[in-house]
Amino acid sequence: MIRKISFVIVFCFYSLNTFSQSLTSLNLAREIPKDSIYYVQVKTDSLFNSKQIISLMALQKKSIDKFQLEFGYRKKDLKQTSLIAKDYNAYAAINAGFFDVDKGGSVSYFEVNDTVISFTHPTEQKWAKPITIINGAIIFTKGNEIVIQLRESDQFYEQSKTERAVLVTGPVLLLDSKKTDLQGTNFAKARHPRTYFCTTDKYVVLITVDGRSEQAAGMSLYEAQEFLLSIGCTYAINLDGGGSTTMWIKDKGIVNYPSDKTGERRVSNVILLLNNN
Repeated sequence: MIRKISFVIVFCFYSLNTFSQSLTSLNLAREIPKDSIYYVQVKTDSLFNSKQIISLMALQKKSIDKFQLEFGYRKKDLKQTSLIAKDYNAYAAINAGFFDVDKGGSVSYFEVNDTVISFTHPTEQKWAKPITIINGAIIFTKGNEIVIQLRESDQFYEQSKTERAVLVTGPVLLLDSKKTDLQGTNFAKARHPRTYFCTTDKYVVLITVDGRSEQAAGMSLYEAQEFLLSIGCTYAINLDGGGSTTMWIKDKGIVNYPSDKTGERRVSNVILLLNNN
């Protein structure tokens, strides 16, 4: 059921329930069925006095035994998020970390199954990112915990054996429901398409925010902090955005609106939801 109100929202539980509600229904203080993926897309002209298109997927942390979180990646070249997801037979995917647009590969520390895929590139190197941006990390532990934290050194993660996967990215936006200091950078102040990864006490959440179009303004990272707090995120981190911002769902295809004129951009790595059944 799709119903036109001041904006349109489509919720889909993949237990086959579909319904529409208002923007406040993005709030994650709700009960998402275990072993289900919750998907919603919001189109609004009232958030931050701007047009926004927000796509969100969430699942219970307890569902990680059914829907495994993994990184898919290309080590030395680039490929579209949707195609990387299909290579891994994924259920859904979003784009992930920053990468070398010319040569491919991550420009920050990236590790999968105790194998280092990439070390952090020196800041003077083309496409490298300053520490003010890549100040955080997403960690999938070998105990199936999901951690968003301020980054440690590359050497720390390389020597540690508790992580199943590590991706350095950022900036970190929320730590224990508190806004982080974004240091007033232009990267934080400007509105762009954005991709976020966040957690609550119960849920893992993947979000894309479209931008650079008449239909979608995008968000600054200050606006992102407000938005993520308002929907119940406690820990949150920014991923690569701009033309890279993409959300793909099996049997639905690309559900957001990538901003590049040529369509979906090729990237280096993605966050995957894999169905273990």
